[in-house]
Parts: sequence; structure tokens; C-alpha cells
Amino acid sequence: MADAPLSPDPQEDPRDAAVAEAVAGGLPAAIADLTSLVKIPSVSWPAFDPAFVHESAAAVAALLEGTGVFETVEVKQAQKAGFPDGELGHPAVLATRRAKNGRPTVLLYAHHDVQPPGKDEDWETSPYEPVVKGDRLYGRGAADDKAGVLAHVAAVRAVAEVIDDLEVGLAVFIEGEEEHGSHSFVNFLEDNKEALDADLIIVADSDNWDVETPNLTVALRGACAFNMTVSTLEHASHSGMWGGAAPDAMLAAIKLLSTLWDDNGSVAVPGLARYDAETPAFEEAELAASAAFKPGVAAIGDGSVLSRLWFQPSITVTGIDAPSIANASNTLSPQVTVRISMRVAPGQASAEARDALIAHLKANAPFGAHLDFHDFEVGDPFLVDTSGWAVAETKRAMTDAWGKAPVEAGIGGSIPFVADLVRVFPDAQILVTGVEDPDTRAHSPNESLHLGVFKRAILTEALLLARLNRKTASSA
Repeated sequence: MADAPLSPDPQEDPRDAAVAEAVAGGLPAAIADLTSLVKIPSVSWPAFDPAFVHESAAAVAALLEGTGVFETVEVKQAQKAGFPDGELGHPAVLATRRAKNGRPTVLLYAHHDVQPPGKDEDWETSPYEPVVKGDRLYGRGAADDKAGVLAHVAAVRAVAEVIDDLEVGLAVFIEGEEEHGSHSFVNFLEDNKEALDADLIIVADSDNWDVETPNLTVALRGACAFNMTVSTLEHASHSGMWGGAAPDAMLAAIKLLSTLWDDNGSVAVPGLARYDAETPAFEEAELAASAAFKPGVAAIGDGSVLSRLWFQPSITVTGIDAPSIANASNTLSPQVTVRISMRVAPGQASAEARDALIAHLKANAPFGAHLDFHDFEVGDPFLVDTSGWAVAETKRAMTDAWGKAPVEAGIGGSIPFVADLVRVFPDAQILVTGVEDPDTRAHSPNESLHLGVFKRAILTEALLLARLNRKTASSA
């Protein structure tokens, strides 16, 4: 592996213009291939048919085979971590090409599984019948993250069209269960460590500042989630007979959950850290528009808007198991279960933040309520080291492809497996890029991809690969 800074060739290569022409010429095929891939409902959640995830993996493998670039293309599975022995994760695709003459190796990551579609009536078009309207392609996975898959494929195609004998090393890892926890991710890395080893890892699963300005994601919040069951009674009791004296579980849960935030909506749990960094200007009016506030609704928290989204912890109750209104009776609930989701600021280990949150909940349980914690998920935050050669090369490629310098941005969301990449490949430089924009609506109805962003994302990666193909590792 090339572990030293890259030394540029004495002269710039005129093939950059040819790469741009190849990207433009290949764009219709890339959009057509993406459309075909979106038609496969490859939802990785347990309630959905896994056959579609297998079909999607086979389709991705065929696309990579079709480039003619890779020495090996395989559909592979690994055992899920923490599950019964022998239970395999969804299929991933692994393609490799060895580096030559001291060139660096680049690992390209994306995922081919998608979120569930939600309610059909919330979609303006069918989620698995992709449609181009104006400059956007609509469909589930059109952006997150099948466009990431095709950005890799199209970039490799364009470079291969211009350069007869690629010397840069390539590995492509297209995961099949990112949207449902990446349960076999760590084992997949360990099982295929040699094939995946790289100098630079590009994770194409993020967004851009807007449709005209690229992002280089330099910070990701960590994530922690768990279920909490609050119990106060051995069984349900008549609310008329015992209400007002016997504490029901819903009352206890509401009072306990309310201690998680102050009156301004900021997290109020001791031991949760914030990360101190400057942020670009972003007004609360922009937040209200982007997050679809209803009229009169105010923002929560303190500090700059982007510091709240990128660098501060947040806590959300994402689900409650309790009697439905249709089944409500005049009884005191003996127990209530809630799903608590926390985003962790960069710089703090998610396990440390989880422990602080649980300690706070135990210390504040009202009326002696019993608490049980279960179904944990955790993923650490990530900060990019922006001093390496990979950041400089990628920012140059972005500037040339977009006509604008990239914004170094954080993301409020999490990509927990990035911490696993750091652990397994500690010497690799890891960059997070993507094809989304503020109007993408990933995970939501009417998800879409801006086709101009798609083209510029392909061109960025193609220029980067072409330039790395003519650079050598220097020990000086």
C-alpha cells in the first residue's frame, strides 16, 4: 500500500478533458442503469422479501462485470454479528483490481439496499417505477444509495474508456444491508480484509450543500438507540378505582422522558459532550423551510443552527408501544416501552454517551418505576483528518467538476460503520462524499436524485481516479 504523500507527475495530463467527455457521453447509460436498479425493491428489513436484495446484488455485480475493469467480481455474504451462528447477512458485491507500479489503491463503497417505501398514497409517483420529472429522477433508492452505486460504476467506465491500462488499484464494496443496521459489515471486512485493503476509502453515501455546490463531509455524529420499558404495576387496573393514587406507566414514562431536554429543547443529560467548531451561515428560516416546519413552529436548541445539527447531541423518542386509541380502555397501563434514539457529537465515544444517558434515566425514574433497557444499537462518530493528500486531491477534483470549491460540512445523521472501517483499516484515508442534495428526501416519500448533481459526482470521482492513476507513491 502507498503510505506516503503522492508526488504529481511533472506535467498535467490532457486526458482530464477526455475523462469529462467520457462522463458526459456515458451519462444516459448511467441514468438508464440506475433506473433499472431502482425498479428492484431491495428493502433489507426483515418484513420484506429478501429475494429482491439478492436480485439487486446480482444486478450490481453484472454492472461491475460489464466495465471490463475488474479481475474479480463476487456476490458474497458474511455472518451477522451477535445473531445465531450461521445466520448470514444480505448479499454484498465485492470487485477488485490490483494496483500496478506503486499506484495507490482506492476502495469505493456504496449500498444497494433501500429503505421501505412507506405509504403508497404519500408518493406522487410509484416508488419502484422511477420517473424523470424536470431535472430529477424520482424513486425509492434513486439517490440513497443506488445513485452512489452508479456513480462508482460510471466513473470507472469513463476512466477505462480514456485509459487503456489502468494502474490505480480498485476495490468496490457494495453493501446489501446498510439500511437495516449493517449487521454483517464487521465480519465482511474481516473475511475480506486483504481484498478491501486500500490507501483511500470513498464512502458515497452523503449529501451536498446544494445542487450547485459540493460537500466534502468532514464530521458525522455517532448514533445510539435502545428500547426502554417502564413498569409500575403488576397488571392493568381500573383507572376510576385507582387513578390519582396508583402511578401508571405512561405517567412515569412521560415524566421521565421530559427530563431529557431543557425548556428550550436542548439536551439536558449530564456527560454528553459537544464538539466545538465553526459552521457556515445557515439561518433558522432556512432550517424551517428545509425541515418543513408548520406555520408558527419554532426551532429548538442553542448555538448556531448547524452546530445543533452537526456538533451537538440530540435525543429523539422514535416510537412508543402502548395501547392504541382504538383499543384504549379506562385502565392504568402497567408498562410502556419507548424507542430512544440519540445522536452523539463528534469526539465522544457512543458507548460513553449511551452510559451517560442510561445513568440519567435511572437516576430520574419517578415513583420508583422499574426500567429495563434492551435492543441496543451503537455506532461511533467520525472526524476526517483533512491534512492528508486524499482530501487535497478530492477537493481539487470537486472544484474542477462542479466549478465551485466544496464546503467542508458535517452531517447530523450517522454512518456507524465508518468507525469499523477506521478500526480495520487504520492507515487508510477515509472520505465521505455523496449524490444527495437538500431536496432529495432520502428515507421519505418522493425521494429523488438531481441529475446535474449525479453527473458532477461521477465527474468528480472519474477525475480523481484518473489523476491517481498517474501518481506514484513517494518515500521522500
